[in-house]
Amino acid sequence: MKYRIQIYQKSTIESDAWVSIHALDYHPELLERLTLLGIITVKDEMIHSHDLARLRKLFHMRSCLGVNITGAAIILDLLDRVEELQKEIRHLRGY
Repeated sequence: MKYRIQIYQKSTIESDAWVSIHALDYHPELLERLTLLGIITVKDEMIHSHDLARLRKLFHMRSCLGVNITGAAIILDLLDRVEELQKEIRHLRGY
């Protein structure tokens, strides 16, 4: 049996923006735990939009696929690496 994971992101936040953690619906202790695990980075009570997208993907994997936080963190890192490799391939091909 094969599984395909597709994660869609729709955001109105700029790609290089920082967002206050107080504007989010996540408990501060949870964000602190995820920061300690290296899943996200919080600076001066602000989170980068890239990490916000990672949070959304993480909780999507937890709710829809039943993946635990550690497993979701590994998947997120692999997805980031795949995206980097795809960009490199497009660059090398001249796209």
